[in-house]
Amino acid sequence: MELNIHIPDNTAALFDCLQKGQFISSNSCNEAVRDMYDQIDDHFEALSVYFAQIGYTLERGNEYFYFSRVEPRTTLEQKIMRAYYWIDVLDLFKTYDETFGAGFRFQPEQILVEANINVMLQNKLDGLRKHFSDKDVRKDVLDNLIRQLTKESFLELESEKTNTYKVMSSWHYLERLIESIQIYDDTETEDNEKSE
Repeated sequence: MELNIHIPDNTAALFDCLQKGQFISSNSCNEAVRDMYDQIDDHFEALSVYFAQIGYTLERGNEYFYFSRVEPRTTLEQKIMRAYYWIDVLDLFKTYDETFGAGFRFQPEQILVEANINVMLQNKLDGLRKHFSDKDVRKDVLDNLIRQLTKESFLELESEKTNTYKVMSSWHYLERLIESIQIYDDTETEDNEKSE
């Protein structure tokens, strides 16, 4: 099959970043990432066709791009545990500041200080320990969480000097994921069956 499309010269770099499971966000602190975002945005249709030919689906989110993939069948329990994790993560940050989202800037130290005076935040941070079984100290749990979120391109270190992180546009992906969870009330179904 011959493709007659124009793809950007840096398609290999785009592929290399996306195939690692990373997001390319428009609000990145890194100019190279912002340039990649612009390249994908300008050539989205052509890149979608090109990547589809090699088995990848290029997805467009709210100011971010990523590859989706057909995952091997995983157990329902694994999916539920992963959903619990993301719920706990979003809950922690929304408890810290309800405006926490794409573009938000913070310093981990601020979260730890707030956790010392806010019992609810303290409990949510302590609750994340179960996801990092080898960590007992809140600072270590938070550091691991931020390291993981940075690696997965949901956060970026904006300033090493002040240890300030910026929330990437890809955060919308997590919010959308959590919003898509539908919980059915079995008792409601049972009540309807009994009344019939």
